[in-house]
Amino acid sequence: MLDDESSKRDASTAAVPGGRWSRLARLGVLASGVAGSMLAQGTRQLAQGKRPRIADLLLTPENAYRVADQLARLRGAAMKFGQLLSMDAGDLLPPEFGVILARLRADAKAMPMSQLVNVLDANWGHGWDRHFRQFSFTPKAAASVGQVHLAQTRDGRRLAIKVQYPGVRQSIDSDVDNVATLLRVSGLLPRGLDVGPLLRESKRQLHAEADYLGEGAWLSRYAGLLADAPEFILPGVHADLTTESVLAMSCMGGVPVESLLHAPQAERDRVAGLLFRLLFREIFEFRLVQTDPNLANYRYDKASRKLILLDFGATRPYPAVVVEAYRRLMASAIVGDRQEMSMAASAIGYFRADIGERQRQLVLDVFLHACEPLRYAGAYDFGNSDLPARIRDAGLALSSERDSWHTPPADALFLHRKAGGLYLLAAKLKARVDIGALFQPYASRQAPS
Repeated sequence: MLDDESSKRDASTAAVPGGRWSRLARLGVLASGVAGSMLAQGTRQLAQGKRPRIADLLLTPENAYRVADQLARLRGAAMKFGQLLSMDAGDLLPPEFGVILARLRADAKAMPMSQLVNVLDANWGHGWDRHFRQFSFTPKAAASVGQVHLAQTRDGRRLAIKVQYPGVRQSIDSDVDNVATLLRVSGLLPRGLDVGPLLRESKRQLHAEADYLGEGAWLSRYAGLLADAPEFILPGVHADLTTESVLAMSCMGGVPVESLLHAPQAERDRVAGLLFRLLFREIFEFRLVQTDPNLANYRYDKASRKLILLDFGATRPYPAVVVEAYRRLMASAIVGDRQEMSMAASAIGYFRADIGERQRQLVLDVFLHACEPLRYAGAYDFGNSDLPARIRDAGLALSSERDSWHTPPADALFLHRKAGGLYLLAAKLKARVDIGALFQPYASRQAPS
């Protein structure tokens, strides 16, 4: 029997604008709202005898909220670009904008049931419900590209069904261009920030994440790569119900990994250690990294003490030359060899040709801070470390050098995004992990077979 919850009104539900013009109109409403807010705020300040600055009128919490709320309603490329900006542009963004936009990393509105049914009809055909004993129309989770529903088939399979929002795939390029233009014209992006590489990568990444057949293939490939690692569990792909816009997977149980905060210290240390060990294997053995740091991608089975890995849409292959450069960068950071670090960072693409020596050293300072857990002798205590604050301060010093700022290549941005997410998770769990020991097998050119 299908689980019909259409009578329940939910404030977290909103139809996804599917057509190009309706999505553009939504951005037009956003622009009008920002302009209206500026006019009202400016009028109030003039009435008080103040001379308002345009930048101050733009960068209000109200305008930042408007941007975040509308991107969350659009979902798809518009929301994903906001997510990338909130994580990757970091301290280059105004604080009022960055703090509120950061909610896009975990906040999306679900599409209403009528729109969901239309998507399923288009992908499975009318009468698809005859294949199911139960199908919950209330999503288990909603993100930028799609939402997940739980179901059970007539033949007894318990599934997690990821359904893509309508119009997402077709609107990727125009969404990213329109949002970037809006943010640039509105002044919410610094003039000196070159978002061109981020624009191109956002489009490429969104096209990959919107291909659920491709994600299913990555999931199957990871299952093969981790066949020798029984401490991990991955869902199986059910090809008979999977299309380009619907991904059917076996339903996984477990608890959110961040809920282990009150587990014994040894258990928290083990879980964080497994994830760091996996990251090193991804980089140096597989040369394939699942780059999305969302904590919802990890769950934990307490009975078997196994980690459940979910969501492989953001999987990214890494060229051997980039992997070798990162190995050199980490190995040289451990011994504090700044010259070798500089050469490795250059090989990755961190320095533009005209970078000054001061800016180069500031970049190396950021790397040294980020590699502190690698350099530490023994288990690094993430819970009692002020490392995030020091990395932030080093990033602020770098971002003040606006004239020489160089947006790192996409490979670097996504890898750092993943590593940063694991740092934050380890800190949340107050975990202690011997990162140096985990990296040691990869410190030389000969990686383990």
